[in-house]
Amino acid sequence: MSRWLITICWILGSAFLTRLIPFSSFFRNVDTMIHEFGHAAATLLLSGRVLSMELNPDHSGVTYSTITAPWNIVPIAMAGYVSSSLFSLLMFYLYSRRNQKLGLLLIMAIALTTLLLFVHQGFGVRWLTGFILLTGVICFLGQGIQTFYYLLLCFLMLEESVLGPVTIVAYAFLQPGEAGDATNLGRYTGIPGLVWALFFAVFALWCAKKALGFFFRRSRAGRTYEYESYQG
Repeated sequence: MSRWLITICWILGSAFLTRLIPFSSFFRNVDTMIHEFGHAAATLLLSGRVLSMELNPDHSGVTYSTITAPWNIVPIAMAGYVSSSLFSLLMFYLYSRRNQKLGLLLIMAIALTTLLLFVHQGFGVRWLTGFILLTGVICFLGQGIQTFYYLLLCFLMLEESVLGPVTIVAYAFLQPGEAGDATNLGRYTGIPGLVWALFFAVFALWCAKKALGFFFRRSRAGRTYEYESYQG
């Protein structure tokens, strides 16, 4: 079986199983936060100004900003889905290096920065506050609980980082004006939104394949270590 097919099967399986976990919907906003933080970070790097950010209960989000040059819209619009995919890959890499606590601290730092600088009212403030407090408590609990919590976040981010772009592919094909970042990129570049949506989807799948490679690498390393310890 090809690695691409294995990746798709794992994503679909993860999407099904994580929905059976109570309160898993709460953690799906992590991917939304990373997506919108990517837009905000790109805006600031390109000397723009972030006015505000919204995180919504339906896992959608929006970042309001002003920019210094029209062409800056392209990298800023690309940054959302690309950031989600790359951050998911980073989380699995840290897991393979047994640095879960660093990953939790990193995601807490992003949440705290988002709360202090960008999200000023509504559901987003409540969600960010609750997420920061919960993740902070988890950091002081046992290794087993930390690992379970970390992997829950990892797989939720993995599936959301892929399903988001796949969804906008469908929108770009059926309702081109409703495909979010892909629609905006199509307007400013002349390249059809469907092409941008497909790019995001393929990039997300590539990152997911690499991320699962890091996950399996640690699993194989753990089994080898246990076998060698037994033999010794």
